[in-house]
Amino acid sequence: MSDDRIRLRHTFNQVAELYDQARPGYPPAMLDDLDARIGLGPGTRVLEIGPGTGQLTVPLAERGGRVVAVELGADLAAIVRRNTAQFPAVEVVNTDFERWPPPAEPFDLVIAATAFHWLNPATRMDRTADALRPGGLLAAVENHHIAGGTTAFFMDVQQCYLRYDPSATEFRTLPTADELVADDGEPVRSGRFAGTTVLGYEWEQAYTTAEFLDVLRTYSSTLILSESDAQGLLSCIGGLIDRRYGGKVSKRYLTRLVLSRRLP
Repeated sequence: MSDDRIRLRHTFNQVAELYDQARPGYPPAMLDDLDARIGLGPGTRVLEIGPGTGQLTVPLAERGGRVVAVELGADLAAIVRRNTAQFPAVEVVNTDFERWPPPAEPFDLVIAATAFHWLNPATRMDRTADALRPGGLLAAVENHHIAGGTTAFFMDVQQCYLRYDPSATEFRTLPTADELVADDGEPVRSGRFAGTTVLGYEWEQAYTTAEFLDVLRTYSSTLILSESDAQGLLSCIGGLIDRRYGGKVSKRYLTRLVLSRRLP
């Protein structure tokens, strides 16, 4: 695993409480589709990798599954425990999934919501397959920013990033959902999974200036900036929203659910 990947995946624990308050959840239709394919009721064994503060853990538990949530960050894990305290079938394990020995009883579903890309590409297929029963389901959830919402703002805000983020590059327009090509071949190439199904869900989230800046404060790309660059970036973006957009913007998302069944 690259040094950057190791470093960046630790950043979220620095802002655990803000992460819990600011990060949006996931489309209910996605849970319905998961339920239809694997069943999320009592007795279903679910392994969630990188739950954050429980944005998906809670709705999984509400459907009755027996959830083991493996979270790298100690502060994040503590909040998952707090958010799922009313669900006795949820177990939160504070450890690195890369080193965690799965229990002897395999899982029916392994799911990683906006966390699968943080796992080591060289080992993640084998590790997830080993945790699943034959025929069990691997679900990787991705969130993408797509065209829509307050379109003009996302063009204007590029100037803030170009000024304060050394890694920023200018883009012309955001892609539509149809223009985003899913990289769905990894599970099959591994030899451990059958064909892949990709489902998509488009939705929009409205933010006030303060809410949008709080979300940005939980992004690894912001957390790795110097203090002065981070403050400059957030001040620039906040001022832009207030001056030109009346203190409110809307962001359009594509949530992708990439499903693969473990081979016997």
